[in-house]
Amino acid sequence: MQSRVVQMVEENKDPLVVPRTNGITRALPQRLLHLLMLFLFLCFTFSVASIYMIKYFGFHSIVPTIKPSLLPCIEEESKNLESWINPPSNLLHTMSDKELLWRASMVPRVKKYPFKRVPKIAFMFLTKGPLPLAPIWERFFKGHQGFYSLYIHSLPSFEADFPASSVFYKRQIPSQVTEWGKMSMCDAERRLLANALLDISNEWFVLLSESCIPLYNFNVIYKYISQSKHSFVGAFDDPGPYGRGRYDENMLPEVNISQWRKGSQWFEMSRKLALFIVEDTKFYPKFAEFCRPACYVDEHYFPTMLTIQASNLLANRSITWVDWSRGGAHPATFGKSDITEEFMKRMLAGPNCTYNDRNTSMCYLFARKFSPSALEPLFLLAPKYLGF
Repeated sequence: MQSRVVQMVEENKDPLVVPRTNGITRALPQRLLHLLMLFLFLCFTFSVASIYMIKYFGFHSIVPTIKPSLLPCIEEESKNLESWINPPSNLLHTMSDKELLWRASMVPRVKKYPFKRVPKIAFMFLTKGPLPLAPIWERFFKGHQGFYSLYIHSLPSFEADFPASSVFYKRQIPSQVTEWGKMSMCDAERRLLANALLDISNEWFVLLSESCIPLYNFNVIYKYISQSKHSFVGAFDDPGPYGRGRYDENMLPEVNISQWRKGSQWFEMSRKLALFIVEDTKFYPKFAEFCRPACYVDEHYFPTMLTIQASNLLANRSITWVDWSRGGAHPATFGKSDITEEFMKRMLAGPNCTYNDRNTSMCYLFARKFSPSALEPLFLLAPKYLGF
């Protein structure tokens, strides 16, 4: 009996296990087969769709996302000399003053240029807003592209509306508010110089206001500036109360009273002197702290610093004519009724001065201050007296 029970148990073992194992074995290949068929169907569908898109839309439309990831490397590899020597296409950069001055201070150490460089004059306009005498300048610059650059520093809120045909179109630089007689005025001038230095072809730099006009045609002024051995920065020692009387002993040891100079705000300078100004961190803090009204920093900072740095390069005179005969803190302003033929002759006559160590009667290249109402008579008399 016992043997029969054992036999029955042993007989029942296989039926309990074997059917279950065979079920799994049969189900697994079926699932794999279904998955494989689904995968093949998806591959076939994707292939057909790709062929259709290539046929009707082209290959590039399918893989546009690959190209942008390669652009930076391609551009970096393709850079040549042109990318370094071309001036900025857009003056409205996002650099801070600190970043701008640092960038502008970079200079090539090899003096000989490996390309044809046409030296230009950078005409830099320091103005509150519009340029009412722009038509005079438009006529002055006409036909001389490639020999000049233009930069405008205005109030940040001012939006210029020069047409695309104007030489002043999009020539505003990132600007800040300036106050007469304060360091913000020198900051604006440094900002203009730094932006102009970014164009490696700019060799000479002229500071002008919205009330300035040229006194000669472009060819005469270009020749005068380019052939001069000196930069036209006024820097004289005034022993009186408006010169040395403004000196503060806190300027020591960087500046002593014998080095203290005064001069006109309106200058023309070479690239070398412009670099001295934008890279200066030695004199700037002293003037910012210790030359405040009644010490007018725009009359002393550049003249003093450049006298210390490179006095042999200074002509020690300005080439911008003004009339102080009426007295006061500012020179005379001329309106429509002032602009006569007699006035033009008197303005152009001028005193004698030195140019390249020789005496000359041609001392001024620009003049100020002219009000907007002076535009019409100036425009009419310019061909006869100014040569353009």
